[in-house]
Amino acid sequence: MDELQNLKDRMELERPTPWNELPDIALYMDQLISYMPRQLIRFDEGGGLTSAMVNNYIKDGLVPRAEGKRYGPVHLGYLTAVVALKQVLSVRDIGALMGAGRALDKSPPEQYAYFCDALDHALTDTAQAINPEAGQSDLAKMALDLAVRSYANQLACQRILTILQPQDSKRKKE
Repeated sequence: MDELQNLKDRMELERPTPWNELPDIALYMDQLISYMPRQLIRFDEGGGLTSAMVNNYIKDGLVPRAEGKRYGPVHLGYLTAVVALKQVLSVRDIGALMGAGRALDKSPPEQYAYFCDALDHALTDTAQAINPEAGQSDLAKMALDLAVRSYANQLACQRILTILQPQDSKRKKE
């Protein structure tokens, strides 16, 4: 099926822009919003990033405040991660995950590189589970296999975040 081959190809090839290739000039909000769709794989036009979402992510502490009204590579890196993770985690859980990353004293480029590497492995693994030769009758099984894998990953992630969060609370009290 051409559609399955297209899906597999995109999952194997499309990746966020590497840190050293992110725009090195500060972007205004409208430029930021128009840049972000090329950071992650999308199959439809709905549900894109809005300025209200960016402002909420800043308010929630997931993304640093703009420098004036301009956004640089740090903002693009954090927003790329937040937009991807928001598909499977709550804002609270993303905050806990990012807080744990910041606690490791890694620079934003190092954190972004780790995120991109993890995303690369996940997309590659999932692409390998897609059989472009599958017939119509195999699609439901393939979708179920992917859904069950998502469930198992979500379950493990939620438990690990629960384990992480009490440690974050203890650090704040110290």
